[in-house]
Amino acid sequence: MFRRVVRASKFRHVFGQALKNDQCYDDIRVSRVTWDSSFCAVNPKFVAIIIEASGGGAFLVLPLNKSGRIDKAYPTVCGHTGPVLDIDWCPHNDQVIASGSEDCTVMVWQIPENGLVTGLSEPVVVLEGHSKRVGIITWHPTARNVLLSAGCDNLIIIWNVGTGEAMIQLEDMHPDVIFSACWNRNGSLICTACKDKTIRVIDPRKEEIVGEKEKAHEGARPMRAIFLSDGNVFTTGFSRMSERQLALWNPQAMDEAISVHEMDTSNGVLLPFYDPDTNVVYLCGKGDSSIRYFEITDEAPFVHYLNTFTTKEPQRGMGYMPKRGLDVNKCEIARFYKLHERKCEPIIMTVPRKSDLFQDDLYPDTAGPDCAIEAEDWFEGKNGEPILISLKNGYVPGKNRDLKVVKKNILDNKLSKNTEKRDSVMGQFFFFLSG
Repeated sequence: MFRRVVRASKFRHVFGQALKNDQCYDDIRVSRVTWDSSFCAVNPKFVAIIIEASGGGAFLVLPLNKSGRIDKAYPTVCGHTGPVLDIDWCPHNDQVIASGSEDCTVMVWQIPENGLVTGLSEPVVVLEGHSKRVGIITWHPTARNVLLSAGCDNLIIIWNVGTGEAMIQLEDMHPDVIFSACWNRNGSLICTACKDKTIRVIDPRKEEIVGEKEKAHEGARPMRAIFLSDGNVFTTGFSRMSERQLALWNPQAMDEAISVHEMDTSNGVLLPFYDPDTNVVYLCGKGDSSIRYFEITDEAPFVHYLNTFTTKEPQRGMGYMPKRGLDVNKCEIARFYKLHERKCEPIIMTVPRKSDLFQDDLYPDTAGPDCAIEAEDWFEGKNGEPILISLKNGYVPGKNRDLKVVKKNILDNKLSKNTEKRDSVMGQFFFFLSG
């Protein structure tokens, strides 16, 4: 009987390459804050990097073509009064970015079309509701202006950025610090990893836990959990013996993992980056000098090791380019922005192909920049699948409209209610006097 020794996969020979020095972003003081976020966010227009800042928190926003040495006087986004811990580009507007900080606030910023010319200290909106530092922020994948934030107050808030309102507050679900939060493909569920070693799958609009697994990874070091496009959950963590692990779970039956893999005994937290089009997961360990990648399929052992890309320098953080920002003519299937102590280095992953034609097996239709539904529809219970686009002729960015915020000020509402109450009392009083 013929037995395949090596599993056939078009991603077996993915080839990683760091770009030359003149294509890196140099002389950047990357943040030293002790927090396990990626410190970098990328989209087809800009790369944003959290940096060291005296007397507050700041991050750089550089147009992708602004490589080379970055002047110390280059303008920053600098409205926070404490260090910035996490940043995330809006998937539906390449000029809008959100930031979470030690100052307990979330701020949403509109970046000018050609990048910053002067420092930006005025956000479009400030979202206040956390009582401790905000370490996680992530935009809804398909609904416009819906943003999730998680703080060290163990609270998850889901905001309508268009009105500045905290619409959903998930309290009493996490007894300890939340390590990660991730939306599923259509944004109807979130999965979280918590310091109590439990993975939770949550329906945020019903405000209920629909699946959970205690001691998903038994080690004490931080875990991460992400949704895959088929609805399964992929986690990274540590075993009781401090070995790094990765595991795959079915949210409908979380008693037992679909598969668990031991990796090594390094102590850096594994940050997972997932490509839903190819089902490849890239693992970047903080402090590692390598990127490992795995293909996830529906045949055992389900998580298949592909390869490792190794460099000399350890990584302080990592940005991951959305698919629409890649060069399809070069068969580029992923691009990372690796943070060193003083620079940001792009790393491209390509699949070697002899033909110059468009490789449609590498590039199925991918999520485009258009949102499927409005914020109000999502909060009312509707779901929208991602609106897909073809990359056959490359991605051509459309015109981004400015983020408009019409604030529904809670204080104003209270004041107007109090005024109404006072007027009615005064009316009765004058009626009584005139009577």
